[in-house]
Amino acid sequence: MPTPDREFPVAPPAPLKGRGAVTNMQGRYEKDARESVDDGWTHETADDDGAPVLRTQVFEERAKSILTRNNSPDIPFTVSLNPYRGCEHGCIYCFARPTHSYLGLSPGLDFESRIYAKINAGELLERELAKPNYQPDPIALGVNTDAYQPVERDLKLTRRVIEVLHDCGHPFAAITKSSLIERDIDLLAPMAERGQFMAAITVTTLDADIARTLEPRAATPSRRLRTIRTLAEAGIPVGVSIAPVIPFVTEPDLERVLEACAEAGATTASYIVLRLPWEVAPLFKDWLTAHFAGRADRVMSRVRDMRGGKDYDSDFATRMKGEGLWADMLKQRFHQATKRLGLNQRNRGILDMSDFKRPAIVKMPPKTGQLDLF
Repeated sequence: MPTPDREFPVAPPAPLKGRGAVTNMQGRYEKDARESVDDGWTHETADDDGAPVLRTQVFEERAKSILTRNNSPDIPFTVSLNPYRGCEHGCIYCFARPTHSYLGLSPGLDFESRIYAKINAGELLERELAKPNYQPDPIALGVNTDAYQPVERDLKLTRRVIEVLHDCGHPFAAITKSSLIERDIDLLAPMAERGQFMAAITVTTLDADIARTLEPRAATPSRRLRTIRTLAEAGIPVGVSIAPVIPFVTEPDLERVLEACAEAGATTASYIVLRLPWEVAPLFKDWLTAHFAGRADRVMSRVRDMRGGKDYDSDFATRMKGEGLWADMLKQRFHQATKRLGLNQRNRGILDMSDFKRPAIVKMPPKTGQLDLF
């Protein structure tokens, strides 16, 4: 962990195989400091190389609500849905990491190894859409944490949510790094044909070695390109999200990523400059020291050039794209490349809400405690 007078750790912990964070730093709400000490009594599971293995734990929870609303002027949607809290993909840059602090857990390794599954997501959504005063608005699926992370293969919570949206004719968009989205083409393609669905695949780099440390349990870059092609061939509008752009790490790949995705069938593209809110900043610096020690100072210097001299600035006007000379140059590179490749030339389209059908009233499981009078 970085100390107050030192930005990068002198000797960061060795990375764990298949994990993004190299530490399990405490969340910002913890009052007591804790430090791990090996007293010889702990026996960790190890892989074939003798390195410790951190197993993923999945906890079921019954959520009280499922739709999240925002009024942020720099976000192109107002309603989102996330079936999971925490994400096993382990992307070190994930802006959602600090949310695990609300659970009393670490935004570091806990975030990617202790996953909370909202097992009643489909029921809650159906009940929400059935309300007499509900007004349909396109839903963004999997924006905070990936709706198609590994545990979805077994739990199928995202599949259930899509079934509800499909049956109601409710428009939505999904963003993911996983090829598992191909599983649901039988539902997604008909919705896309009716103008009710569009997809975005996040591709940060084409370098598989960088991706392996940056996004350790997400699909490889080549597999994501294949997913773009599969979705496009099924008639689904698909775009690429280059998020985040990390100076001197993924930034040199910008034009090549756009070219590869356009060739695969993407028709739209967007990008976001690296964001380091709250605990993400020290976690990212630890990761930099562990994997790109020789570039760490240059990376953070360029980040600050685009953030008004700070690690991060949450101002709505600049938090997604940055500011200053280097941010302007990145913007020019992106727009020149998309224009040359024919990306973003067509209207992105407005999802059609005209076919929305309110579902029948859903009978939820009985409440515990005192019974209702009627």
